[in-house]
Amino acid sequence: MYLKLLEKHLKDGALTLHLPTGETRAVGAGRPLVDWHLHKPGTLGRIIRNPELNLGETYMDGEWSAGEGQLPALLGLLMRNNAEPQDNWLQRQLSRLLGPLRTWNPVRRSYRNVARHYDLDEWLFRQFLDQDMHYSCAYFPEPDISLEEAQRAKCRHLRNKLRLHSGQRVLDIGSGWGSLGMYLAERSDVRVTGLTLSREQLQSANRRARERGLKGAVQFKLEDYREHRGRYDRVVSVGMFEHVGRAHYRPFFDKVRDLLSEDGVAVIHTIGRTSPDAGVNPWIHRHIFPGGYIPSLSEIMRAVEGSGLIAADVEVLRLHYAYTLAAWQARFQKVRPRVAQRMGERFCRMWEFYLASCENAFRWRDLVVFQVQVSRRLKAVPITRSYLYRSSEQAPPEVNAALRSYTFDRHHPTRDPD
Repeated sequence: MYLKLLEKHLKDGALTLHLPTGETRAVGAGRPLVDWHLHKPGTLGRIIRNPELNLGETYMDGEWSAGEGQLPALLGLLMRNNAEPQDNWLQRQLSRLLGPLRTWNPVRRSYRNVARHYDLDEWLFRQFLDQDMHYSCAYFPEPDISLEEAQRAKCRHLRNKLRLHSGQRVLDIGSGWGSLGMYLAERSDVRVTGLTLSREQLQSANRRARERGLKGAVQFKLEDYREHRGRYDRVVSVGMFEHVGRAHYRPFFDKVRDLLSEDGVAVIHTIGRTSPDAGVNPWIHRHIFPGGYIPSLSEIMRAVEGSGLIAADVEVLRLHYAYTLAAWQARFQKVRPRVAQRMGERFCRMWEFYLASCENAFRWRDLVVFQVQVSRRLKAVPITRSYLYRSSEQAPPEVNAALRSYTFDRHHPTRDPD
C-alpha cells in the first residue's frame, strides 16, 4: 500500500528503493536518480503516516540511508514531489494548533531554548562555519563565491542598510559569536553592544573582541532584548527573530522603537515564509530549535505597523540560504568522522539531516529570508536604493555615478559615509 502511495506522488525525478528484503524497486522517472535504502520493515509506513516528524526520526535511528552523498538530493526529490498522504491534513492542523504553545517564549524559556542549540560545543560550529563564525544566511552576489566572501558580502549589505556614521551607537540583538558586531566596529568606527542568551557565544565573542583589539568598541552581554535598556542610533538583528515567537512580535518591535533614537534605523534579517499560514515543524522543534517559529511577511508587517515604526524597505533573499546550507553541509561532511568520534553517530545523522532538510526547504518549499528596514522618521534613510551599491562593492558604473551626485532631500544634501 505504501509503495503504491509513494509511486502515486513521485512524478518529478526517480529513485531506486532498496527494500529490507533485498529487493529493489524503481519509482518515478527522469532526474535526479537517487538511491533510498530502507533497512527496517515498516519504516516506509511510519514515514508516510507522519513525514514531517518521522522522516528525520527514522534517519536518526538508522532505519534508512541515502546513496553515498545523496541525502540532500533525496530530500529534495521528496520535497519537490510533496510525497505525503492526503490524510496528513489532521497532523498539519494539529501542528498549527500546537504552534502557539510551542512558540510561547517568555524570558526564562528563551534562555533555555537558546542553550539547547547554541551552547553546543563551539568546536562543532568551528568545523563547518566560515572563518569568522557567522551562523546565518550569507549573501551571494555571485553563486560561485566562497562562503567567506558571501558572509562578508552579507555584512557589507547590512552595513549599507544601517547607514552608519562614525561614533554612532549600535545594538546587535542576537549577536552570536560577535562576528557582525566586530565587523561594523572595525569598518565604521561605531560602538556596538551585542546581546546573546548563549553563555558559550558570550565567552567566545568577548575573547575574540579582545584578540582583535576592540575592547571599548564592542561589548557583549548575556541579556534578553526585553531586559535591555538604552538608546541607540542603529539596531540590527540577524538570525534571531526566528526565536521570538509569534505572540511576541508586537512587543519585539515596540522594544525596537523604544531603543531607537528619533533618527534611528533598524534592520531585521530573518528566515521567513512565502505562505500565509504554517505550523511548527515538529522535528525541528524537537531536535534543533525549540520555541522557533518562521514568520510570514504579513505577520511581521502587522507588528511593525502596530508599533508605530515606518517600514522603509523590505528585501526578499531567495536561494541565498540554500547556497549557505549547502556550503555548511559540504564542510561538515569533510570532518564528519571527527564529529562522530567526539559527539556520536546519532548526533551526526541528526545534524546532516538538519542541514540537508533546511537546504531543500529553501529550494523547494516556502522558505526565504526577509531583510526588513524600519525607522522612526520618514527621512531617516534615502528614498532610493542606490546608496546600497558603492564602488567598493563593485557596483555598476552608472550606480557609482548616481551616488556621487545623489541627494535624498533637495533641501538637505547628504553624502554616504566611507
